[in-house]
Formats: sequence, structure tokens, C-alpha cells
Amino acid sequence: MINTGYRPSEGCGLFPEHIKLEGAVPHISIEGVGRQLKSVHARRVIPLAGVSLEAFQQCPNGFPRYRDNPSLSATVSKYLRANDLLETPKHSLYGLRHAFEDRMIAAGIDDRIRRDLFGHTLNRERYGKGATLEHLHQCVQSVAL
Repeated sequence: MINTGYRPSEGCGLFPEHIKLEGAVPHISIEGVGRQLKSVHARRVIPLAGVSLEAFQQCPNGFPRYRDNPSLSATVSKYLRANDLLETPKHSLYGLRHAFEDRMIAAGIDDRIRRDLFGHTLNRERYGKGATLEHLHQCVQSVAL
């Protein structure tokens, strides 16, 4: 989640065919396979960079252990607490998603690009196709941990 902004359920729902590590831009594809997406905008392609790319290189089949297991959030939260990795006791797994957007805002990345990466709606009609995968990759690389 740290460099992708995907929702925990979206990461758990990835199948090997949604993880593309070969080619010019490694990426994942958030699809409604075997589950319902939160909204029509949730279907998207997210480039991989930094530790998120490394994680998928180590787990090219995704995370099948959590695919149909609602315990991911509790498991990760327990790990983060045990290793003193939360900024405050009120932080959670979702904080990784929020921190990704904070880094993009600080880098001056366009609101449309941020919303497209997060699968959020726009406050106005969408025109055009949006940024190319290559451009999205440049944006993500610029803030990747």
C-alpha cells in the first residue's frame, strides 16, 4: 500500500494475472475478479516503484493467504504496533494509504492523477483518458519509498 494507494481488500484480491512485472512499466491492475469493487473508478492500473515493486517481485502471485481472509488488517496492525511502527496509537494500516497521498500532495502531483491512482471520483466530469501509465510511473517513482 505504501507506494500504490490501493485499499487493503484490493491488494488481497490481486491474482497473478493482475501483477505485471515485465515490460517498461511494472504495474498492478485492480479488477473486480471474484469480488465487487468499491466504485466504477476503483478499476485501475497502478505502476509499481520502490519497496512496493520489491514486494511484488518477492510475491509475484500476490497474497493468496489473505485473498479470502478478513484478518489482514488485524494482522498488519498487530505487527505495526509490536514493532513501534505507528506514528500514534490512533494510526492504522490505512495510514499507509493516506501517507502515500500526503507525499504526492507535497510533491505537487495533480489532483486528477492522485484520484485516478486511488480509485476516487472527481468532483467534476472526467475528460480524456488521463495520464499514461508511463507518466503515472514517473509520478509514483518521485515519491516512492
